[in-house]
Amino acid sequence: MRDFIAIDFETANQEPSSVCSVGAVVVRNGQVADSFYSLIQPEPNYYNYWCQRVHGITQSDTDNAPVFSKVWEQLEQRIANVFFSEQPCDDLRYQIATLPFVAHNSRFDEGCLKAAFKVYQMDYPDYRFYDTLTASRHQFGHTLPNHQLHTVAAACGYDLQNHHHALADAEACAAIALYIL
Repeated sequence: MRDFIAIDFETANQEPSSVCSVGAVVVRNGQVADSFYSLIQPEPNYYNYWCQRVHGITQSDTDNAPVFSKVWEQLEQRIANVFFSEQPCDDLRYQIATLPFVAHNSRFDEGCLKAAFKVYQMDYPDYRFYDTLTASRHQFGHTLPNHQLHTVAAACGYDLQNHHHALADAEACAAIALYIL
């Protein structure tokens, strides 16, 4: 896979719609062409202890952050600038849906994306997700002690720093995808 968007969400609480940050890496022709990070005001807007403990984002960090729908518009524009800048586009969201999205444990990230789209009453265009966690299990099998993001990234020659920061995790996911997908 040489063209894709690696994406990672962090959530504020147990609700999938409570995305509080997003990181995305846009890969074109096997090279990182752009990256994007934003804090997001979560919906519902509260933080539980366990999520804060994982990623370190707090209520005060996102009090003045934009809502998901505004952040997604920014990300769509960044993706369009990389892939569709020469073409006029009537419906950017559906054009972007022709590109694959990649995530480590994609069921979580795709679930967050669908839930956020629903909360903000946005039409979800059935983005295609590929899962580097599943790919890792096929590629490495029992040769790894586990298939957590940092373990798989190391097996692919990528040194993940700042794990559970959405952009750092998306960068690691992109490196894994370029290595095994």
